Amino acid sequence: MSTAVLRRFPIGAELVTGGVHFRVWAPRRKHVEVILEPSHAVPLEAEGDGYFSAVVEPAGPGMRYRFHLDRGEQLVPDPASRFQPEGPHGASQIVNPFAYGWMDQGWAGVRIEAQVIYEMHIGTFTKEGTWAGAYELLPDLAQIGITLLEIMPVAEFPGNFGWGYDGTALFAPSRLYGTPDDFRAFVDRAHALGLGVVLDVVYNHLGPDGNYLKEFSEAYFTDRYVNEWGEALNFDGPGSGPVREFFQSNAAYWIEEFHLDGLREDGEPIPQPGSSAAFVEVA
Repeated sequence: MSTAVLRRFPIGAELVTGGVHFRVWAPRRKHVEVILEPSHAVPLEAEGDGYFSAVVEPAGPGMRYRFHLDRGEQLVPDPASRFQPEGPHGASQIVNPFAYGWMDQGWAGVRIEAQVIYEMHIGTFTKEGTWAGAYELLPDLAQIGITLLEIMPVAEFPGNFGWGYDGTALFAPSRLYGTPDDFRAFVDRAHALGLGVVLDVVYNHLGPDGNYLKEFSEAYFTDRYVNEWGEALNFDGPGSGPVREFFQSNAAYWIEEFHLDGLREDGEPIPQPGSSAAFVEVA
């Protein structure tokens, strides 16, 4: 990656001076292009260690794109897509995370102790099943004494309804609930009412439908462990460094770009050699 490009996260599409910087880990491939809809193709430069990147000048927020791998017929979404407006099989959308005007600068965060937690599924909490619908009812939750909202997983998944545990695009809040900025507005309103917000994340498996990670690298998964939900993720085997980087970036992304107060890791973690701790629930 060029030293002139200043990124916040190591993967995904980020706004930079002069355009959008695309970066993806695809050691399985020799050639990677980004295709801006409808048909503008830009080759990404191989950096080494399986990474490809480029600054694309015509690109900007709201534009949609996919990756073209080894000049094959298939176009695939970005593994670190920030939004999938047509679902996990569709094109990714470039998002400006700084467009939303946050009003929670005075929010001091939450502590683990003495919280009254309400577990919320955005798709069923209101008739609308959206961030906007849930936004309207936040004052009622604060009034009855709730202090912390635990949001069930929102990563993009296939179909028109799900509990969130078959997510495939882990950086993309589901299009079923609204836009990423709708999510930000929800958190902002919660903080204004004195409500903390934590997000359930799933880091022990991915849903099978819409999961394109193997198109980029088979090293995302391992057969060293048994996982009753599907293939186990490779956090400690050959090629696992970029895999850990992917999930570490995901955790930081939710906290930094959505002002969340913490994350709750779902399920039993894969044990790591020499370590008994897997995740900190509240940041």
